[in-house]
Amino acid sequence: MGQLLAIAPIAVPVLFWAAYHYHKDRHLPEPVGNLLLTFLLGMLAVGISAALYSALGVVGLRHDAGYLADTNAWALLAYAILAIGPIEEIAKLLPFVLVVLRFRGVDEPMDGIIYASFIGLGYAAVENWQYLPYLTTLEAAARGFASPVIHILFASIWGHWIVRARLAGRPILPSVILSTAAASALHGVYDFIVILNPRFALPAAGLMIAAIWIWRLRVLHKLHQEASQD
Repeated sequence: MGQLLAIAPIAVPVLFWAAYHYHKDRHLPEPVGNLLLTFLLGMLAVGISAALYSALGVVGLRHDAGYLADTNAWALLAYAILAIGPIEEIAKLLPFVLVVLRFRGVDEPMDGIIYASFIGLGYAAVENWQYLPYLTTLEAAARGFASPVIHILFASIWGHWIVRARLAGRPILPSVILSTAAASALHGVYDFIVILNPRFALPAAGLMIAAIWIWRLRVLHKLHQEASQD
């Protein structure tokens, strides 16, 4: 019982957001097996990001973000935008492009957001598990809520535009590059805000996330209307 309560801050948000996105895709719901596999790919993506961070260390570019926050804010900003954001978004993007786009079920624009969100959920679940031993119960609950939202939102940017391009019969490489660059930059700015001053980051970070969430809601609403008309 105690172990179940310990992982509740991780499990409950994941189950909630999984159910939320399954409901959002109600017009042409994706096979549950595909969604579970995508979630597992998101979990594996944490290993990809760890390998990429290790590669930075090999070439002498791996830095302690907390140390940079205390010593050089500009260096932290550069590191967040050029390293943290790109590494974590590319780690999630790779299984999406290499595996998810091969699913037969990827046949409508909504699917890009749905599958990218499940990759983000898997990534957030492992990331939260790694932090769990170092957090208080309240901190674990806060992180358990926030981390899935963050990874879902940033992944939705490239997931949406890549599948849009694919379904339109256009080469996906331009969309991969531009959408991943946008998601990586936003991810980096968010991490910069949170790492630089955790106590006072909530207003600025919250406004940023709210703006992206509103964009995402508008896209989902438009896609629902298109699906209903079809």
